[in-house]
Amino acid sequence: MKAAATDVRESRGRAARATEADETSVVIGWTEYVDLPEWKVFGLRAKVDTGARSSALHVENIELLGNGEVGFDVVRRRNAVRPRTRVTAPVARHGAVRSSSGHCTPRIFVETMLRLGGVEKRIEIGLVDRGPMIHRMLLGRNALAGPFLIDVGRRLALGQRKQRKPRKPRTRR
Repeated sequence: MKAAATDVRESRGRAARATEADETSVVIGWTEYVDLPEWKVFGLRAKVDTGARSSALHVENIELLGNGEVGFDVVRRRNAVRPRTRVTAPVARHGAVRSSSGHCTPRIFVETMLRLGGVEKRIEIGLVDRGPMIHRMLLGRNALAGPFLIDVGRRLALGQRKQRKPRKPRTRR
């Protein structure tokens, strides 16, 4: 009987800790819009991937610059030539990433600031070609560690991306 009472107390203790965490946590859905403000990339569609340790970003035209930096184009939307943002960043490390099928591919990692739901956090991102994928970015466990709680049943729990007002066509004089 004592063991059962102890189990109940332990269970209540875990529930109390979970409630405390909920008050300080940011609830996000399985897909959200994120910002990478250091690179002036805003409203990037990202998918939460708790099965991945590292995060990945779709880029094109990767170029090692020789001074410990890498240049690349961040492609913000699928099926669009524009908008692209050219970024130069220091290489954090070179590493290999294993896919779910067990295949390893070499990858260059960089660091930048991530903004998600009012939280700004420095994260490491692997540069990769995610051309046919809908989401331009995957957020792995390392980026999500800390204040985020994931509601896998919700999409865009933080709300829709703010739509810009359409520009008025320019007239030539």
